[in-house]
Amino acid sequence: MSPTRSTRTEPEKSTGAATAASRHPVSRRRLVGAAGAAGAAGLLAGGASGAAAAEALRDAPPAPLTSIGANGVPFHGPHQAGITTPLQAAGHFAAFDLAPGAGRKEAAALLKRWSATARELSEGKAAASGTGSALDAGPASLTVTFGFGRTFFDRTGLAARRPAGLAPLPAFSADALDARRSDGDLWLQIGADDALVAFDALRTLQRRAGDAAVLRWQMSGFNRTPGATDRPRTARNLMGQVDGTNNPRPEDPDFDGHVFVPADAGQEWLAGGSYAVFRRIRMLLDTWDHLSRERQERVIGRRRSDGAPLSGGEETTPVDMNKQLADGSLAIAGDAHVRVAAPESNGGATMLRRSFSYHDGYLDTGDGPVPDAGLLFVAWQADPLKGFVPVQRKLDRGDGLSRFLRHEASGLFAVPGGAREGEYVGQRLLEG
Repeated sequence: MSPTRSTRTEPEKSTGAATAASRHPVSRRRLVGAAGAAGAAGLLAGGASGAAAAEALRDAPPAPLTSIGANGVPFHGPHQAGITTPLQAAGHFAAFDLAPGAGRKEAAALLKRWSATARELSEGKAAASGTGSALDAGPASLTVTFGFGRTFFDRTGLAARRPAGLAPLPAFSADALDARRSDGDLWLQIGADDALVAFDALRTLQRRAGDAAVLRWQMSGFNRTPGATDRPRTARNLMGQVDGTNNPRPEDPDFDGHVFVPADAGQEWLAGGSYAVFRRIRMLLDTWDHLSRERQERVIGRRRSDGAPLSGGEETTPVDMNKQLADGSLAIAGDAHVRVAAPESNGGATMLRRSFSYHDGYLDTGDGPVPDAGLLFVAWQADPLKGFVPVQRKLDRGDGLSRFLRHEASGLFAVPGGAREGEYVGQRLLEG
Protein backbone atom coordinates (compact mmCIF):
# COMPACT_ATOMS: atom_id res chain seq x y z
CA MET A 1 0.00 0.00 0.00
CA SER A 2 1.25 3.45 -0.83
CA PRO A 3 -0.04 6.66 0.75
CA THR A 4 -3.01 8.49 -0.72
CA ARG A 5 -3.14 12.25 -0.87
CA SER A 6 -6.47 13.96 -0.21
CA THR A 7 -5.57 17.64 0.19
CA ARG A 8 -8.37 19.36 -1.64
CA THR A 9 -6.60 21.67 -4.04
CA GLU A 10 -7.98 23.14 -7.26
CA PRO A 11 -6.35 21.32 -10.18
CA GLU A 12 -9.71 21.17 -11.92
CA LYS A 13 -12.07 24.14 -11.82
CA SER A 14 -15.42 23.79 -10.09
CA THR A 15 -18.58 25.44 -11.32
CA GLY A 16 -21.28 26.71 -8.97
CA ALA A 17 -24.87 25.69 -9.63
CA ALA A 18 -26.41 27.68 -6.79
CA THR A 19 -28.83 30.56 -7.38
CA ALA A 20 -29.15 33.49 -4.99
CA ALA A 21 -31.82 32.78 -2.42
CA SER A 22 -33.18 36.28 -2.69
CA ARG A 23 -34.38 35.56 -6.24
CA HIS A 24 -36.68 32.76 -5.04
CA PRO A 25 -38.24 33.85 -1.73
CA VAL A 26 -40.67 30.89 -1.76
CA SER A 27 -38.65 27.76 -2.42
CA ARG A 28 -39.97 24.33 -3.33
CA ARG A 29 -38.68 22.88 -0.07
CA ARG A 30 -40.19 25.72 1.98
CA LEU A 31 -43.55 25.24 0.27
CA VAL A 32 -43.45 21.49 0.87
CA GLY A 33 -42.78 22.14 4.55
CA ALA A 34 -45.64 24.60 4.78
CA ALA A 35 -47.99 22.21 3.02
CA GLY A 36 -47.04 19.43 5.39
CA ALA A 37 -47.69 21.62 8.43
CA ALA A 38 -50.86 23.39 7.36
CA GLY A 39 -52.50 21.75 4.38
CA ALA A 40 -51.50 18.11 3.95
CA ALA A 41 -55.07 16.93 4.47
CA GLY A 42 -56.36 19.34 1.85
CA LEU A 43 -53.76 18.19 -0.67
CA LEU A 44 -54.66 14.55 -0.14
CA ALA A 45 -58.37 15.24 -0.30
CA GLY A 46 -58.09 17.18 -3.52
CA GLY A 47 -59.84 20.30 -2.12
CA ALA A 48 -59.57 23.77 -3.60
CA SER A 49 -56.78 24.84 -1.26
CA GLY A 50 -54.96 21.61 -2.00
CA ALA A 51 -55.20 22.14 -5.75
CA ALA A 52 -53.87 25.67 -5.43
CA ALA A 53 -50.95 24.51 -3.33
CA ALA A 54 -50.19 21.73 -5.80
CA GLU A 55 -50.19 24.22 -8.67
CA ALA A 56 -47.85 26.52 -6.77
CA LEU A 57 -45.60 23.55 -6.00
CA ARG A 58 -45.30 22.69 -9.70
CA ASP A 59 -44.40 26.28 -10.62
CA ALA A 60 -42.02 27.04 -7.76
CA PRO A 61 -38.34 27.27 -8.74
CA PRO A 62 -35.94 24.87 -7.02
CA ALA A 63 -34.26 26.01 -3.85
CA PRO A 64 -30.63 27.14 -4.13
CA LEU A 65 -28.12 24.37 -3.65
CA THR A 66 -25.63 24.49 -0.82
CA SER A 67 -21.90 24.58 -1.49
CA ILE A 68 -21.18 20.84 -1.74
CA GLY A 69 -24.13 20.14 -4.01
CA ALA A 70 -23.37 23.12 -6.23
CA ASN A 71 -19.82 22.11 -7.08
CA GLY A 72 -19.30 20.69 -10.55
CA VAL A 73 -16.30 19.32 -12.43
CA PRO A 74 -16.25 19.79 -16.23
CA PHE A 75 -16.53 16.58 -18.22
CA HIS A 76 -14.58 17.83 -21.26
CA GLY A 77 -10.90 18.77 -21.14
CA PRO A 78 -7.38 17.64 -22.05
CA HIS A 79 -7.51 14.97 -19.31
CA GLN A 80 -10.42 12.97 -18.02
CA ALA A 81 -11.93 14.20 -14.78
CA GLY A 82 -11.23 12.10 -11.69
CA ILE A 83 -7.43 11.97 -12.02
CA THR A 84 -6.32 15.29 -10.54
CA THR A 85 -9.77 16.15 -9.17
CA PRO A 86 -9.61 16.47 -5.36
CA LEU A 87 -10.67 13.27 -3.63
CA GLN A 88 -14.41 12.96 -3.19
CA ALA A 89 -16.26 11.50 -0.22
CA ALA A 90 -17.87 8.55 -2.04
CA GLY A 91 -16.50 6.36 -4.80
CA HIS A 92 -17.41 3.35 -6.91
CA PHE A 93 -15.25 1.20 -9.17
CA ALA A 94 -16.68 -1.19 -11.72
CA ALA A 95 -15.35 -3.37 -14.52
CA PHE A 96 -17.38 -4.61 -17.48
CA ASP A 97 -16.72 -7.20 -20.15
CA LEU A 98 -18.09 -6.74 -23.64
CA ALA A 99 -20.96 -9.12 -24.27
CA PRO A 100 -20.42 -12.19 -26.50
CA GLY A 101 -20.56 -11.06 -30.11
CA ALA A 102 -20.02 -7.38 -29.26
CA GLY A 103 -17.07 -5.75 -31.00
CA ARG A 104 -15.70 -2.40 -32.04
CA LYS A 105 -19.02 -1.02 -33.32
CA GLU A 106 -20.89 -1.94 -30.14
CA ALA A 107 -18.05 -0.63 -27.97
CA ALA A 108 -18.13 2.73 -29.78
CA ALA A 109 -21.89 3.03 -29.31
CA LEU A 110 -21.52 2.14 -25.62
CA LEU A 111 -18.78 4.71 -24.99
CA LYS A 112 -20.86 7.31 -26.79
CA ARG A 113 -23.86 6.59 -24.52
CA TRP A 114 -21.75 6.49 -21.40
CA SER A 115 -19.95 9.73 -22.22
CA ALA A 116 -23.22 11.58 -22.86
CA THR A 117 -24.63 10.25 -19.60
CA ALA A 118 -21.51 11.16 -17.60
CA ARG A 119 -21.56 14.68 -19.03
CA GLU A 120 -25.22 15.18 -18.10
CA LEU A 121 -24.76 13.83 -14.58
CA SER A 122 -21.62 15.94 -14.00
CA GLU A 123 -23.75 18.97 -14.86
CA GLY A 124 -26.33 18.00 -12.24
CA LYS A 125 -28.94 16.77 -14.72
CA ALA A 126 -30.03 13.78 -12.68
CA ALA A 127 -33.67 14.38 -13.62
CA ALA A 128 -32.83 13.76 -17.28
CA SER A 129 -30.37 10.89 -16.94
CA GLY A 130 -30.51 9.40 -13.49
CA THR A 131 -32.43 6.79 -11.50
CA GLY A 132 -34.22 9.30 -9.27
CA SER A 133 -32.08 8.80 -6.16
CA ALA A 134 -30.25 12.10 -6.77
CA LEU A 135 -33.17 14.27 -7.90
CA ASP A 136 -32.79 16.77 -5.03
CA ALA A 137 -29.03 17.14 -5.38
CA GLY A 138 -26.64 19.01 -7.61
CA PRO A 139 -23.55 17.50 -9.23
CA ALA A 140 -21.63 17.35 -5.92
CA SER A 141 -18.25 17.23 -7.74
CA LEU A 142 -19.27 14.08 -9.63
CA THR A 143 -16.64 12.61 -11.96
CA VAL A 144 -16.70 9.52 -14.16
CA THR A 145 -13.41 8.19 -15.54
CA PHE A 146 -13.21 5.48 -18.23
CA GLY A 147 -10.39 3.02 -18.88
CA PHE A 148 -9.64 0.08 -21.18
CA GLY A 149 -8.20 -3.23 -20.05
CA ARG A 150 -5.79 -5.36 -22.06
CA THR A 151 -8.54 -7.67 -23.32
CA PHE A 152 -10.59 -4.76 -24.69
CA PHE A 153 -8.21 -4.45 -27.63
CA ASP A 154 -8.56 -8.12 -28.57
CA ARG A 155 -12.36 -8.02 -28.41
CA THR A 156 -12.57 -4.90 -30.59
CA GLY A 157 -10.04 -6.02 -33.20
CA LEU A 158 -7.59 -3.33 -32.09
CA ALA A 159 -4.78 -5.52 -30.73
CA ALA A 160 -2.30 -3.76 -33.01
CA ARG A 161 -3.06 -0.48 -31.22
CA ARG A 162 -2.75 -1.85 -27.71
CA PRO A 163 -0.16 0.29 -25.89
CA ALA A 164 2.99 -1.29 -24.49
CA GLY A 165 2.11 0.02 -21.03
CA LEU A 166 -0.73 -2.53 -20.84
CA ALA A 167 1.69 -5.44 -20.55
CA PRO A 168 0.43 -7.75 -17.77
CA LEU A 169 1.58 -6.83 -14.29
CA PRO A 170 4.11 -9.28 -12.84
CA ALA A 171 3.14 -11.59 -10.03
CA PHE A 172 4.09 -10.44 -6.54
CA SER A 173 4.73 -12.81 -3.66
CA ALA A 174 2.17 -11.12 -1.40
CA ASP A 175 -0.64 -11.39 -3.98
CA ALA A 176 -3.74 -13.42 -3.12
CA LEU A 177 -5.74 -12.26 -6.13
CA ASP A 178 -9.30 -13.26 -6.92
CA ALA A 179 -9.61 -13.41 -10.73
CA ARG A 180 -13.36 -12.84 -10.49
CA ARG A 181 -12.73 -9.39 -8.99
CA SER A 182 -9.77 -8.45 -11.18
CA ASP A 183 -9.15 -7.01 -14.66
CA GLY A 184 -11.96 -6.46 -17.19
CA ASP A 185 -12.46 -5.02 -20.69
CA LEU A 186 -13.79 -1.66 -19.47
CA TRP A 187 -13.21 0.11 -16.16
CA LEU A 188 -15.20 2.92 -14.52
CA GLN A 189 -14.15 5.13 -11.63
CA ILE A 190 -16.99 7.20 -10.16
CA GLY A 191 -16.54 9.79 -7.43
CA ALA A 192 -18.82 12.38 -5.80
CA ASP A 193 -19.12 14.30 -2.55
CA ASP A 194 -22.63 12.91 -2.01
CA ALA A 195 -23.17 9.17 -1.70
CA LEU A 196 -26.57 9.22 -3.43
CA VAL A 197 -25.16 11.16 -6.39
CA ALA A 198 -22.36 8.61 -6.73
CA PHE A 199 -24.77 5.66 -6.49
CA ASP A 200 -27.14 7.27 -9.01
CA ALA A 201 -24.28 7.58 -11.50
CA LEU A 202 -23.21 3.97 -10.98
CA ARG A 203 -26.72 2.56 -11.48
CA THR A 204 -27.45 4.82 -14.43
CA LEU A 205 -24.26 3.86 -16.25
CA GLN A 206 -24.80 0.18 -15.51
CA ARG A 207 -28.32 0.32 -16.93
CA ARG A 208 -27.12 2.17 -20.02
CA ALA A 209 -24.63 -0.57 -20.78
CA GLY A 210 -27.62 -2.31 -22.33
CA ASP A 211 -26.77 -5.49 -24.19
CA ALA A 212 -23.26 -4.33 -25.10
CA ALA A 213 -21.47 -5.20 -21.83
CA VAL A 214 -21.98 -7.17 -18.64
CA LEU A 215 -20.78 -6.26 -15.16
CA ARG A 216 -17.67 -8.20 -14.12
CA TRP A 217 -17.13 -6.74 -10.64
CA GLN A 218 -17.99 -3.64 -8.61
CA MET A 219 -16.57 -2.15 -5.39
CA SER A 220 -17.48 0.89 -3.30
CA GLY A 221 -15.39 3.15 -1.08
CA PHE A 222 -15.40 6.34 0.93
CA ASN A 223 -13.22 9.18 2.14
CA ARG A 224 -13.57 12.00 4.61
CA THR A 225 -16.41 14.40 3.78
CA PRO A 226 -15.33 17.92 2.75
CA GLY A 227 -15.62 20.29 5.69
CA ALA A 228 -15.32 17.58 8.34
CA THR A 229 -12.02 19.02 9.62
CA ASP A 230 -10.94 22.47 10.78
CA ARG A 231 -9.01 22.96 7.53
CA PRO A 232 -8.15 20.86 4.46
CA ARG A 233 -5.97 18.00 5.67
CA THR A 234 -4.29 14.94 4.22
CA ALA A 235 -6.59 11.92 4.48
CA ARG A 236 -6.28 9.19 7.08
CA ASN A 237 -6.66 5.55 6.17
CA LEU A 238 -8.44 2.90 8.23
CA MET A 239 -5.23 2.21 10.15
CA GLY A 240 -5.48 5.75 11.48
CA GLN A 241 -2.41 6.95 9.59
CA VAL A 242 -2.10 10.23 7.70
CA ASP A 243 -1.94 8.81 4.19
CA GLY A 244 -0.60 10.67 1.17
CA THR A 245 1.82 13.34 2.31
CA ASN A 246 4.45 12.58 -0.35
CA ASN A 247 2.07 12.40 -3.30
CA PRO A 248 3.19 14.46 -6.31
CA ARG A 249 1.36 17.76 -6.65
CA PRO A 250 -0.06 19.31 -9.84
CA GLU A 251 2.09 22.38 -9.25
CA ASP A 252 5.30 20.31 -9.33
CA PRO A 253 7.27 21.03 -12.52
CA ASP A 254 7.53 17.32 -13.43
CA PHE A 255 3.97 16.36 -12.44
CA ASP A 256 2.59 15.91 -15.97
CA GLY A 257 5.60 13.84 -17.01
CA HIS A 258 4.99 11.38 -14.17
CA VAL A 259 1.19 11.15 -14.49
CA PHE A 260 0.11 11.78 -18.11
CA VAL A 261 1.07 10.05 -21.35
CA PRO A 262 2.95 12.53 -23.61
CA ALA A 263 1.74 13.43 -27.09
CA ASP A 264 4.82 11.88 -28.71
CA ALA A 265 4.28 8.39 -27.23
CA GLY A 266 3.06 6.99 -30.56
CA GLN A 267 -0.58 6.58 -29.49
CA GLU A 268 -2.49 9.75 -30.36
CA TRP A 269 -5.67 8.50 -28.68
CA LEU A 270 -3.80 8.06 -25.40
CA ALA A 271 -2.10 11.50 -25.39
CA GLY A 272 -3.09 13.35 -22.22
CA GLY A 273 -4.34 10.10 -20.76
CA SER A 274 -2.82 7.93 -18.06
CA TYR A 275 -2.52 4.38 -16.76
CA ALA A 276 -4.48 3.34 -13.69
CA VAL A 277 -3.39 0.47 -11.48
CA PHE A 278 -6.26 -0.67 -9.28
CA ARG A 279 -5.73 -2.91 -6.24
CA ARG A 280 -8.11 -4.06 -3.53
CA ILE A 281 -5.92 -4.21 -0.43
CA ARG A 282 -7.43 -5.69 2.72
CA MET A 283 -5.94 -4.41 5.95
CA LEU A 284 -5.47 -6.88 8.81
CA LEU A 285 -6.90 -4.34 11.23
CA ASP A 286 -7.32 -6.60 14.25
CA THR A 287 -3.64 -7.58 14.04
CA TRP A 288 -2.59 -3.98 13.45
CA ASP A 289 -4.63 -2.71 16.39
CA HIS A 290 -2.74 -5.02 18.76
CA LEU A 291 0.48 -3.11 18.06
CA SER A 292 1.43 -0.26 20.35
CA ARG A 293 1.22 3.24 18.89
CA GLU A 294 5.02 3.45 18.92
CA ARG A 295 5.34 0.17 17.00
CA GLN A 296 2.77 1.31 14.43
CA GLU A 297 4.72 4.51 13.91
CA ARG A 298 7.96 2.57 13.38
CA VAL A 299 6.28 0.42 10.72
CA ILE A 300 5.12 3.52 8.83
CA GLY A 301 7.97 5.91 9.66
CA ARG A 302 5.65 8.75 10.67
CA ARG A 303 3.88 9.93 13.82
CA ARG A 304 0.25 8.94 13.92
CA SER A 305 -0.87 12.20 15.52
CA ASP A 306 0.18 14.58 12.77
CA GLY A 307 1.95 12.58 10.06
CA ALA A 308 5.36 14.10 10.78
CA PRO A 309 8.35 11.87 9.89
CA LEU A 310 10.09 10.19 12.81
CA SER A 311 13.26 11.95 11.68
CA GLY A 312 11.72 15.20 12.93
CA GLY A 313 9.77 18.25 11.82
CA GLU A 314 6.14 18.43 10.72
CA GLU A 315 4.07 16.55 8.14
CA THR A 316 5.60 18.17 5.06
CA THR A 317 9.18 18.14 6.35
CA PRO A 318 11.34 16.02 4.00
CA VAL A 319 12.17 12.64 5.53
CA ASP A 320 15.79 12.40 6.68
CA MET A 321 16.63 8.79 5.86
CA ASN A 322 20.07 9.04 7.46
CA LYS A 323 19.11 10.45 10.85
CA GLN A 324 20.14 8.30 13.81
CA LEU A 325 18.69 8.12 17.30
CA ALA A 326 20.74 8.41 20.49
CA ASP A 327 21.31 4.64 20.54
CA GLY A 328 22.70 4.71 17.01
CA SER A 329 19.64 3.16 15.34
CA LEU A 330 17.98 4.76 12.33
CA ALA A 331 15.08 7.09 13.09
CA ILE A 332 13.41 5.71 9.96
CA ALA A 333 13.70 1.94 10.21
CA GLY A 334 15.17 0.01 7.29
CA ASP A 335 11.81 -1.59 6.50
CA ALA A 336 9.63 1.47 7.29
CA HIS A 337 7.00 2.08 4.65
CA VAL A 338 8.09 5.66 3.93
CA ARG A 339 11.66 4.48 3.28
CA VAL A 340 10.81 1.52 1.05
CA ALA A 341 8.18 3.44 -0.97
CA ALA A 342 10.18 6.67 -1.38
CA PRO A 343 11.10 7.70 -4.96
CA GLU A 344 14.77 7.88 -3.97
CA SER A 345 14.55 4.20 -2.98
CA ASN A 346 13.04 3.28 -6.34
CA GLY A 347 15.06 5.09 -8.98
CA GLY A 348 12.76 8.12 -8.90
CA ALA A 349 9.58 6.10 -9.60
CA THR A 350 6.57 8.28 -8.85
CA MET A 351 2.80 7.73 -8.92
CA LEU A 352 -0.25 9.79 -8.06
CA ARG A 353 -2.15 7.76 -5.48
CA ARG A 354 -5.87 8.55 -5.33
CA SER A 355 -7.60 5.88 -3.32
CA PHE A 356 -10.76 5.19 -1.31
CA SER A 357 -11.21 3.21 1.91
CA TYR A 358 -13.74 0.40 1.98
CA HIS A 359 -15.59 -1.72 4.55
CA ASP A 360 -17.56 -4.74 3.34
CA GLY A 361 -18.64 -6.18 6.67
CA TYR A 362 -16.81 -9.07 8.34
CA LEU A 363 -15.06 -12.29 7.34
CA ASP A 364 -15.20 -15.53 9.29
CA THR A 365 -11.63 -16.80 9.47
CA GLY A 366 -12.38 -19.63 11.88
CA ASP A 367 -11.00 -17.66 14.82
CA GLY A 368 -13.88 -15.19 14.94
CA PRO A 369 -15.03 -12.36 12.68
CA VAL A 370 -12.46 -9.92 11.31
CA PRO A 371 -13.16 -6.72 9.38
CA ASP A 372 -13.28 -7.02 5.59
CA ALA A 373 -11.92 -3.51 5.19
CA GLY A 374 -8.99 -1.70 3.68
CA LEU A 375 -8.04 0.36 0.65
CA LEU A 376 -9.28 0.54 -2.92
CA PHE A 377 -5.88 1.65 -4.14
CA VAL A 378 -5.58 3.59 -7.41
CA ALA A 379 -2.22 4.73 -8.78
CA TRP A 380 -2.02 7.02 -11.80
CA GLN A 381 1.16 7.16 -13.91
CA ALA A 382 2.44 7.81 -17.41
CA ASP A 383 4.05 4.35 -17.55
CA PRO A 384 3.26 1.56 -15.06
CA LEU A 385 6.54 -0.19 -15.90
CA LYS A 386 8.34 2.86 -14.51
CA GLY A 387 5.82 3.75 -11.81
CA PHE A 388 3.88 1.04 -10.01
CA VAL A 389 5.90 -2.05 -10.93
CA PRO A 390 9.32 -1.09 -9.48
CA VAL A 391 7.76 0.35 -6.32
CA GLN A 392 5.57 -2.69 -5.71
CA ARG A 393 8.52 -5.02 -6.27
CA LYS A 394 10.43 -3.16 -3.58
CA LEU A 395 7.46 -3.18 -1.21
CA ASP A 396 6.93 -6.88 -1.88
CA ARG A 397 10.46 -7.69 -0.76
CA GLY A 398 11.07 -5.42 2.19
CA ASP A 399 8.13 -3.35 3.45
CA GLY A 400 7.31 -3.87 7.12
CA LEU A 401 3.72 -2.84 6.42
CA SER A 402 3.17 -5.76 4.03
CA ARG A 403 2.70 -8.13 6.98
CA PHE A 404 -0.57 -6.35 7.72
CA LEU A 405 -1.96 -6.27 4.16
CA ARG A 406 -3.52 -8.68 1.67
CA HIS A 407 -3.70 -7.77 -2.03
CA GLU A 408 -6.94 -9.45 -3.13
CA ALA A 409 -7.80 -7.94 -6.53
CA SER A 410 -5.90 -6.16 -9.27
CA GLY A 411 -6.32 -4.46 -12.62
CA LEU A 412 -4.37 -2.32 -15.07
CA PHE A 413 -6.19 0.04 -17.42
CA ALA A 414 -5.24 2.50 -20.15
CA VAL A 415 -7.23 5.69 -19.60
CA PRO A 416 -7.66 7.80 -22.76
CA GLY A 417 -7.13 11.53 -22.82
CA GLY A 418 -10.12 13.73 -22.15
CA ALA A 419 -12.91 14.10 -24.70
CA ARG A 420 -13.11 17.35 -26.62
CA GLU A 421 -16.46 19.13 -27.02
CA GLY A 422 -18.58 16.98 -29.31
CA GLU A 423 -16.46 13.86 -28.71
CA TYR A 424 -16.96 10.79 -26.57
CA VAL A 425 -14.20 9.18 -24.50
CA GLY A 426 -12.14 6.78 -26.62
CA GLN A 427 -13.46 8.10 -29.95
CA ARG A 428 -9.97 8.67 -31.32
CA LEU A 429 -9.16 5.00 -30.70
CA LEU A 430 -12.45 3.46 -31.83
CA GLU A 431 -12.95 5.65 -34.90
CA GLY A 432 -9.35 6.50 -35.71
